[in-house]
Amino acid sequence: MHTQKRIPAARAAALALSVAAAGLALPATAAQAATASVTCGTGVWKATYYANTTFAGTAKKTACDTAISENYGTGDPAGVTLPKDNFGVRWTVTRDFGSGGPFSFAASAQDGIRVYLDGTRKINLWKDYTSTQKKTVNVTVPKGKHTLRVDFAAFKGKANVAFAYAPRTSASVDKVKPLAPTALKGTVSGYTSQLSWAKNAELDLAGYRVYRNGGLISGSSLLTKPAYTDTPPPTGAKYAYTVTAVDKAGNASAKSAAVTLSSVDRTAPAVPTGLTVAVSADGKGYDLAWTSVADATRYTVYRATSATGTYSSIGTTYTASYTDTKAAEKITYYYAVAATDAAANLSAKSVPVGAGTTLTVLPATIQNVTATLNSSATWFTLNWSIPGADWTGDMKVYASKTSPVPLDGNEWCSPYRESNLGAAVAKFSCTPNASTRGATYYIAVVQVDDDGDVSLPAEISFTIPGDEIAPAAVTGLTAEATNYGIALDWDDSPDSDLQRYVVYRGTIVEDDEDGAHFITEGYQYVSGATSEFVYPLEQDGETWTFLVDAVDVWGNSLVGQRKPIPYVTVTELNLTPTVETPSGSPVDLDATAASSGTGVDLDWSSVTDAVSYRVYRWNPATSAYERLTTDPDPLTATAWTDTTAASGTTHYYWVTAVYADGTESAPGADYAIVAPTTG
Repeated sequence: MHTQKRIPAARAAALALSVAAAGLALPATAAQAATASVTCGTGVWKATYYANTTFAGTAKKTACDTAISENYGTGDPAGVTLPKDNFGVRWTVTRDFGSGGPFSFAASAQDGIRVYLDGTRKINLWKDYTSTQKKTVNVTVPKGKHTLRVDFAAFKGKANVAFAYAPRTSASVDKVKPLAPTALKGTVSGYTSQLSWAKNAELDLAGYRVYRNGGLISGSSLLTKPAYTDTPPPTGAKYAYTVTAVDKAGNASAKSAAVTLSSVDRTAPAVPTGLTVAVSADGKGYDLAWTSVADATRYTVYRATSATGTYSSIGTTYTASYTDTKAAEKITYYYAVAATDAAANLSAKSVPVGAGTTLTVLPATIQNVTATLNSSATWFTLNWSIPGADWTGDMKVYASKTSPVPLDGNEWCSPYRESNLGAAVAKFSCTPNASTRGATYYIAVVQVDDDGDVSLPAEISFTIPGDEIAPAAVTGLTAEATNYGIALDWDDSPDSDLQRYVVYRGTIVEDDEDGAHFITEGYQYVSGATSEFVYPLEQDGETWTFLVDAVDVWGNSLVGQRKPIPYVTVTELNLTPTVETPSGSPVDLDATAASSGTGVDLDWSSVTDAVSYRVYRWNPATSAYERLTTDPDPLTATAWTDTTAASGTTHYYWVTAVYADGTESAPGADYAIVAPTTG
């Protein structure tokens, strides 16, 4: 019991108010600082104790209470020097009420009590009572978070207080559905689906129900914890899980957002049925077929030598069919098939089925047949290979222009073996003569063993590029004799694949038995971009016949195909000197048009004892060879350029050797054709 002098309640309240109104701030003690940092858990009341009934100033103590149910009697309630009378306690709690709904607030106190919901007063018993007062009210709490506050005042004498709130769970009163559970998540562990979700905030929660693909799977009893373990059928199927919350009034929430989990697949697919076995069309294997299984991703084929024997796997397939190409001859086989699904579950084997006949073992099929065209695109080389262990016989190559290739005709080429016996991979090649341009060849390579059995053919096709159609004969061909050669002109070829022209020079010879023949004396290549050409010839009055043959990029031409070609005949001008060149000259002369395009370059052999040389050029106007070098003779070299030679004509030259006694040798003679200048 405190012995301090008691201050009347009215005066104490007035003092407290005056202190608060004055805004006085007293230094905080260590205890006061500590109480200010108190934090209470969810749903736990935070109690603050004041030395007055107006909750003014700094609280003397802060504590956490799981319930409001106090009987202070006439003592100090906080144990921190509160007065026995005229003290106050304030409790607050903020919590999630879920979907809210009807609640009852029950209060009892001696002396004063007030109850607030989000600052709105719901109960008010605020007097200095001489006995305990009680009051219960029904309140509808909205959904979500809300704050409750209970203020208690002990004016004088005995003091006690109690307050409780609880949902009203009668089905006739509570019509509010709980909120749907949130944060549903799930994992798969082995055969089970592990589900968990956030705890529902409803104060009247009775439990949860779990649904799989819309159907209830958690049983008739409600789950009291936010977790569930399901063991779905192990089929690999996907399942959508949802959860509902149920309150004590029987109201069920909407379903939560779904989480989808795939169950583990440990269910084997169905056993294949309808297995049939028949000799393949070529008589060299067994064709198996069966009814496909809906969820199978592949099939395993088994083989035994008796119906009840040991079945060994011989291969897999992704379709409901298989060809056994490894069957040995003169052995009876039985077959069975099993299905495997995407989860690697293997079915039982099908009912065995016998082949019913035996086979002849064939040599292995050739592999990797390729064809490579040569650089001139006139022929190609075949190459192929086969594992060394499968090389059992001769190789043969057949070809035709249709497929499949007949294997009873003449062999197309003779294979060349590039590997020795025992090699891991045996390699072969051969070079057939395939000259038909534009033709597609179908080529089959087979292996023949010592028993004469022929392997399945390895067939490829190959097309020789181009064609064998010669360009059309040139038209509009004309020829004109000029001082510098025969000027030929013709129309441009219309063929798009033209490569060049060939100008042939010759004569026509009549033969009584075979008719006329063209005898070639020379030819010149001309680019396909040009349809005119000067054939360089000494204009000495001879008569010539000219052919112009068009050649395409594949080498086709009328001459090559021995077909008639238009021609033109022309007689040269006669520009030869009228003065004959004496014989017996020691000078060997070579005259050519200068590479610069103007003049004539002269080169001759060195003459023994010669001290110099003289150059002469024929002048048609004077009908004489006129000397070009000066006198006395300065020319001691064996080369000289006539820079005065006119273009567009033919020039004739003499070169003589001059001896020490002043005599001249017989002249060496030659001519040069200088083309007209262009530009």
